[in-house]
Amino acid sequence: MGMAGTVLVEIVGLKNAECCPFPCDENRTCGLSGCYPTGKLDTSFEELKKVLQNEYGNRVELKLTLIDSGAPEHIRSIIEAEYPPLPMILVNGGITRIGRISLDRIKKEIEKIF
Repeated sequence: MGMAGTVLVEIVGLKNAECCPFPCDENRTCGLSGCYPTGKLDTSFEELKKVLQNEYGNRVELKLTLIDSGAPEHIRSIIEAEYPPLPMILVNGGITRIGRISLDRIKKEIEKIF
């Protein structure tokens, strides 16, 4: 899980997937701007990581898990139980209902823990 007092945000998706079901546009409703206009999961993950670490420092750990060639056990059991939309946003191992990379909504989940 990471160090005590840290929150692990795990983004689970496919390598060439979009970061969310909506088109990437200049309004940036997701709250991130550094990855525009790619709309790509890996680029937006890097931007999310940068923004969250600027804000929370090492209290937040980010992990990108790509499941193109198979999912780790903890991810597989979530998929089998819940069929969540991709990308999945896990906070400390728990599935959230976010279903996209959205800065404000991910921060809300982090704040619940701190």
